[in-house]
Amino acid sequence: MTEQPFSELVPEGVIGFPVTPFHGDYCLNSEGFRDNLEFMLEEPFTAFVAAGGTGEMYSLARDVYINLVADAVEVAGDRLPVIAGVGYGSRIAVTMAAKAAGAGASALLVLPPYYPNAAFEGLLAYCKTIGNATNLPLIIYTRDWVNLTASQAEQLAEEVTTLAAWKDGQGELRNYQRIQARLGDRFTWLGGVGDDLVGGYYGIGIRRFTSSISSIAPKLSILLHETGAASDTAALEKLTKEHVLPLYNLRARRKGYEVSAMKALLELAGKAGGPVRPPLVDPRPEEIDELKAILDGWAQANLL
Repeated sequence: MTEQPFSELVPEGVIGFPVTPFHGDYCLNSEGFRDNLEFMLEEPFTAFVAAGGTGEMYSLARDVYINLVADAVEVAGDRLPVIAGVGYGSRIAVTMAAKAAGAGASALLVLPPYYPNAAFEGLLAYCKTIGNATNLPLIIYTRDWVNLTASQAEQLAEEVTTLAAWKDGQGELRNYQRIQARLGDRFTWLGGVGDDLVGGYYGIGIRRFTSSISSIAPKLSILLHETGAASDTAALEKLTKEHVLPLYNLRARRKGYEVSAMKALLELAGKAGGPVRPPLVDPRPEEIDELKAILDGWAQANLL
């Protein structure tokens, strides 16, 4: 475990989740990525995640992955930490972890391994292997098939000593609350299923969340945190209903829209987004019109 507690490394607030922009031929748009980060840095985010789920980590070649992490670290400088996503299988994840650490990442976000519905013992060994590869703090991301019980969480806490934070990707608040109650301050707790669940997360005491909206409407992300932290339920409910749910309703239509919708919004705003790589799909033409209306609403409310 690193000397600095994760809760101090990443204080309360919003963790930005930038996309990985591509050119029309699917090559990395490095300049666009850096410009997008500089735009986000105009707001007080607490960290960035480079090559997370929203960043299409699973579509990136290893050299592109390292370049992306290095770009994020260089742009962020000493302003805030960069968290690097790692995944696939244990061997590849170890290589990614070591390379990300060498590039200056401050923590690792552990995405589920490629093999779905593996036994818990296998998932535990996967996390331990990654944890042993560097001294960087790990964040487990319980998305897709990784949905753990409180007792399994406790075993992870005991056996993976560098595991420092828990990013919920299930949205099952009852189970998440049970895990929190069992482990207390052993982990730093992150809301991770989406900007639309800030009210639920903050209702059970969480004060950090990862935001994909941050890449296009950073002021909206920050305002969600501020109203949630202030327990201003009415303001948070209004903000969510008017400016978050329309996007999340669209994103729920097709697998992968949680990425491609954000890229389309960036393009509509004149920023770097580009296409998603297959097997993800871009929004349909009529959905671009819906996204344009959402973007216009954010602009009118000064949330960009």
